[in-house]
Amino acid sequence: MYNNSANEMLMGGGVPSMKFDAVGTSVTGTIAVEPKVEQQRDYTSGELLTWEDGSPRQQIRLVLDTDLRDPADPYDEGQRALYVKSGLMKAVRTAIRASGAKGLEVGGKLTVTYTGDGEPTKRGMHPPKLYSAAYQGPSPANANAVLNGLSPAGQAAYEAAPQAPAPAAPAAPVDERAAALSQLTQAQIDALGYTPAQLAALGVTPAQQSPF
Repeated sequence: MYNNSANEMLMGGGVPSMKFDAVGTSVTGTIAVEPKVEQQRDYTSGELLTWEDGSPRQQIRLVLDTDLRDPADPYDEGQRALYVKSGLMKAVRTAIRASGAKGLEVGGKLTVTYTGDGEPTKRGMHPPKLYSAAYQGPSPANANAVLNGLSPAGQAAYEAAPQAPAPAAPAAPVDERAAALSQLTQAQIDALGYTPAQLAALGVTPAQQSPF
């Protein structure tokens, strides 16, 4: 997984942010890199934000592989950064609990929809955005596909590919089989379904039954 600064810069840097400009805007994507907790910044000044007690305001930064493309950007591969905080944090938390997952993981599929606006908490402030979310935890194959750099379509093909059959156990050499059959009586060999011709080809002479 991408758990060092070099890979975070390579795989997560320069990713455009997902914008929820209008009610009804929705995004569905597969988590492409490890979710990262970071401190929020002021949109205008870029300064780090803190609460009244001085503790940092935290958020979760996700990078999603999506089907979205910017027609003006020929290098757009569909990745979008999603910053989970405030009302979105509550929606994502509810979705994770509903799915039965333990948390957000690489390969997990997340859908977020901007559903409307709430009441402003303070006079003059913009109303908070309201969201709904759905989450599906990753299968091992899907997680590996993301880490190997496959697209969402490639992930589906990867997961649907048939498993390679387990190698068959090697057949016992003819001389070993003949030796084993030679220890059996004719009745035991007959029960195994061997024909006289097969026994002759193997050079097998059944063991004699004991008179006792």
